[in-house]
Amino acid sequence: MTRQQQVLSMPHLLGIEGMTRDDAVLILDTARSFVEVNSRQLKKVPALRGRLVALLFFENSTRTRLSFELAAKRLSADTLNFSASGSSVQKGETLSDTARNIEAMGPDLVVVRHEASGAPWHLSRVMSGAIANAGDGQHEHPTQALLDAFTLLSRWKRTAAEGLEGKTVCIVGDISRSRVARSNMLLLKLLGARVRVAGPATMLPAALADVYGVDVFDDVDDALFSGNGIDAVMMLRIQKERAARAVMGSDDDYALGYGLHRERFERLLGRHDDIVVMHPGPINRGVEIDAAVADSSSSVILEQTENGVAVRMAVLYLLAVGQARADVGSAE
Repeated sequence: MTRQQQVLSMPHLLGIEGMTRDDAVLILDTARSFVEVNSRQLKKVPALRGRLVALLFFENSTRTRLSFELAAKRLSADTLNFSASGSSVQKGETLSDTARNIEAMGPDLVVVRHEASGAPWHLSRVMSGAIANAGDGQHEHPTQALLDAFTLLSRWKRTAAEGLEGKTVCIVGDISRSRVARSNMLLLKLLGARVRVAGPATMLPAALADVYGVDVFDDVDDALFSGNGIDAVMMLRIQKERAARAVMGSDDDYALGYGLHRERFERLLGRHDDIVVMHPGPINRGVEIDAAVADSSSSVILEQTENGVAVRMAVLYLLAVGQARADVGSAE
């Protein structure tokens, strides 16, 4: 990345698709500076003082919603919190009408999570604030991928500019329904990692290898142990709420066939004693990951949550900076 780049090349963060490596490096480098802020006794900076951040969550969320809210507050922004439960959405109000009414309140930045793929793109056309995608349907979850990459870089003591070259990351689980998997496949590849994905055939989209340039396995042991093995494994839960029908027998069957149980984990440690174990949450302990594995020293699951605040601070800050530059440019 050139040292001169201080602003994102895009007005919104709608997804990893189309993002440049320079943009990714800028976000990750900026997040690094906010880690120091979050470690101080006074965990606030005035970067977004006077700005209004609207948090529009049409889907349930714990980590992402709280993380974005905390990020906004630590940047000294005012927040406007919206959840579909108890709102006029329950009375039949459309997304466009909800957006226009919130737009009338003058938000500078809008964070949106929605069950419909493409909802953030729609809001970017009907709202004037910069949009940050906090997860849309089965499409993307860009800030999750960014915090995952940040966590790996931190664990491996690499800078964002150095990237993830020479590392192999395996994503295991319900790939077809996971927006986390999609954003991670794009970003990990963008940063130079080799990516493997594994899951039951019913959870693997067609043409996955051709579209994303990843290595695809329907046998999790082949994915974890073939060749030179892997450096990190990301376990995903089954997206039961998005599946029209059962896709993989019982939870016990799935845990045996595709879960990171103790035996698989110990075998990984035998080949790679500094293996990194990840999970975006929420965790179904004993299904996709054994409780002892999730709580082991190899696990960075809580680090992912902690790093999410710094990464989302970086995203909000950079979107605001870009917005301010655009306003100055238009005024001139």
